[in-house]
Amino acid sequence: MKRLAVLIATLFAAGALAGAANAQQLTGTLKKIKDSGTITIGHRDTSIPFSYYDDKQQVVGYAVDICMGIVDAVKANLKMPKIDVKYNPVTSATRIPLMANGTIDLECGSTTNNLERQKQVAFTITHFVTANRYVAKKSSNIKTLNDLKGKTIVSTSGTTNIKWATEENTKRKLGMNIIAAKDHAEAFLTVDTGRAVAFFMDDILLYSLVATYRNPGEWVIGSEAYTVEPYGIMLRRDDPDFKKVVDGAVRSLYKSGRINAIYEKWFLKPIPPKGVNLNVPMSAPFKKVVANPTDSGDPKDYQ
Repeated sequence: MKRLAVLIATLFAAGALAGAANAQQLTGTLKKIKDSGTITIGHRDTSIPFSYYDDKQQVVGYAVDICMGIVDAVKANLKMPKIDVKYNPVTSATRIPLMANGTIDLECGSTTNNLERQKQVAFTITHFVTANRYVAKKSSNIKTLNDLKGKTIVSTSGTTNIKWATEENTKRKLGMNIIAAKDHAEAFLTVDTGRAVAFFMDDILLYSLVATYRNPGEWVIGSEAYTVEPYGIMLRRDDPDFKKVVDGAVRSLYKSGRINAIYEKWFLKPIPPKGVNLNVPMSAPFKKVVANPTDSGDPKDYQ
């Protein structure tokens, strides 16, 4: 009997130690979510159709739907039937600092994954591939980058697009005056009101802005593609356990084919708030990612 009691005590102690070890294994963002019961998603307000407010002031979009799939995977991993989802608005300029300081746990928008940004944050599997172009009014008769010599252009602060424009302006001695807008809507309005001739941004965002604007027929998007922009959902660096769960969720979306329905919903059907159909079929570079998921920040891997 005494031997049995010792055995039970030993097993109990071993179980307690195992439970403590398992608790200790939970670190980083997963521990933060487990302890708080909350995950905070950073979102954009005008990045149609990726992340924006609809006419009911609800946060919606293609990237947001993918993030909801990630939240479900986190619930399953942590064995939590319920996790409160909080939304925190971000801009191009604030998204990386708010991720780094722990304010947001996922950034669900239209953020380019590149090697420079990977020094500050991490990205999950690429969920869209776009290119850097400009939009201008047809009446301006802009055809190429050289047509913008000595003129005023605009791009959004904190983006890869404004960085490229600044570097290209110096390299090619174009003499352009570059305005930094706080967001895409302000940048587009800057061209509409004549304060700038062209707005440089990812082409999918330009197509969305034109399609949902009051006078879409007055605009033209340049035929020249200047850079490749792979989009990824952003998370904190040096958090391999959380990244494993996030990447697994996105891979599951791709492998199961559920990504096709999500893509169709936002790019091939009418979307809120105006019921506009962007009619943008899945590109060959993104189809390649779906077949062979990657979180590469090297543009060459998408060409």
